Amino acid sequence: MESAYAHLTDSRLANLGSKLIFEAFCLFQSQFKSITRRAEKHFLNRDWHQMQADAARRLDLYRKVVDTVERDIRELLESRLREKIVWASMKAVYSGLIAQREDWELAETFFNSVTRRIFSTVGLDPQIEFVDTDFETPPTPAREPVYRTYGRAEQIEQQLQAILLDAFPIEMFKNFDRDVSLAAEEIRNKLRQEAALKVLDRIETVRSVFYRGKGAYLVGRMFSGAHVMPLVLALLHTRDGIVVDAVLMDEDEVSILFSFAHSYFHVDAQRPYDLVRFLKSILPRKRLAELYISLGYNKHGKTEFYRDLMRHLSTTDDRFEIAPGARGMVMEVFTLPGYDIVFKVIKDTFDYPKKTTRQSVMAKYHLVFKHDRAGRLVDAQEFEHLKFERDRFSEPLLAELASVAANTVEIRDDAVIIHHAYIERRLTPLNIYVNEAEPEAARAAIVDFGQAIKDLAGTNIFPGDMLLKNFGVTRHGRVVFYDYDELTLLTECHFREMPRALSFEDELSDEPLFTVGENDFFPEEIRRFLGLPPDLRQAFEAHHQDLYSVAFWRNMQERIRQGEIIHIYPYPQHKRLIRRIASQSG
Repeated sequence: MESAYAHLTDSRLANLGSKLIFEAFCLFQSQFKSITRRAEKHFLNRDWHQMQADAARRLDLYRKVVDTVERDIRELLESRLREKIVWASMKAVYSGLIAQREDWELAETFFNSVTRRIFSTVGLDPQIEFVDTDFETPPTPAREPVYRTYGRAEQIEQQLQAILLDAFPIEMFKNFDRDVSLAAEEIRNKLRQEAALKVLDRIETVRSVFYRGKGAYLVGRMFSGAHVMPLVLALLHTRDGIVVDAVLMDEDEVSILFSFAHSYFHVDAQRPYDLVRFLKSILPRKRLAELYISLGYNKHGKTEFYRDLMRHLSTTDDRFEIAPGARGMVMEVFTLPGYDIVFKVIKDTFDYPKKTTRQSVMAKYHLVFKHDRAGRLVDAQEFEHLKFERDRFSEPLLAELASVAANTVEIRDDAVIIHHAYIERRLTPLNIYVNEAEPEAARAAIVDFGQAIKDLAGTNIFPGDMLLKNFGVTRHGRVVFYDYDELTLLTECHFREMPRALSFEDELSDEPLFTVGENDFFPEEIRRFLGLPPDLRQAFEAHHQDLYSVAFWRNMQERIRQGEIIHIYPYPQHKRLIRRIASQSG
């Protein structure tokens, strides 16, 4: 039977197709914003389980909407589905449709997602996708600034009062005046420490509140003369009311808050372009891609990342090479020396004793994508069909890829096509870091390594393989986990005491004294896995000897099974204002 659309001209099909994609994008954005806005209600109601559930729902949304519009486009275009002249016309019409939207850049990425589904495009095709944006400058004027301005006041307290009350009504706070006083004193201390800073001229804060987990954050910047510095008020909602828990004013502190190892914020951004540029003004070292991703726009973050990577390749002679560090049994890892990113490709076969499968590894990465990363799991962005010039690869790397990943990497005479890869921030492997760092920095990293394991446990994640090489150190000295093939949910583990031999003969026997199940784990064995020199082992055990005990792990499991959602602070404990309250009361 002839299709209902078979008689339509190419231009008419292009108009209908572009409208289908545009309406799908509008639907996605409407639902994305609806979920995002619910974060305020969950925070005020202290409904942490719904906050967590909505985080997962929002992550699933993009795929569901693209699945639906892909089906509709296939039905509309049928025999002309892969005719590029139709798609080129669709792209032109679509560009006009999105020109009056505040989120045009996200709309371009959405169109690309559909075209790449249809064509499985290798590399780039500017005829049918937005390789670069169609708009050199924002096509629409901003309706209002993304931030509010609080001018100079006689006392910093007055500015802080206005900032807090623009976010939440005063009756929601546990002790409003006390928190304002403590936060103001923190700011005054910062001004005293910086010789160049004399007077706080004004504060600008983003109109929307940033929500994640159990926290809410008021994000802004402070001006003192020509100097600009970040200002973030971290809020918690306790049983007795909202409290200002910390004041973050250093770029490094705020950078960690927006780290690639944290889950995405829920923030109602009317105009993402302006919000990202505001954040860039206080976090100049972060790429635009990272900032978009931190706000939940991970698909557009991938677009921005790819554009940034192409700019880097076009302006340097960098060649891809095997990443330094211990070789992985599951992944082949390579990098660009002048670019702080690693590319991870799943090997065709895994080295002994690994028993996992490619599908299982990919499932672990998907689990991490949807899970609370607690600032301790690296966010890996998944890419398909990347195409690079062959001469950008070192010969040793080409030989290695041909040997261990021929099913995923296609090496041609003039190009290398990577059909599937995970791309992550490059870190210093912890085993290398502790050998090369100054003793004090090495000890701090080992202590934070133990805290990373505890933070992961608090979000129901067990890393499985605790070798130091599977953890990395960020530029801020934070320890994060990045090797996911042995990762599992904590509640699926069986933590056991190590059985003891009952006799001397048992000790000498060639037969095993006990059986070990797939998810059995013996915490006292952690000491042996670490292989630390005496000074570092002593530093680790001074803070984390409880990790050797079955009781610690089983207690954490029970808390999670009872439905407790454990808050992982994205800043050090010494930054919490509660320490000042305790010292005053003492």
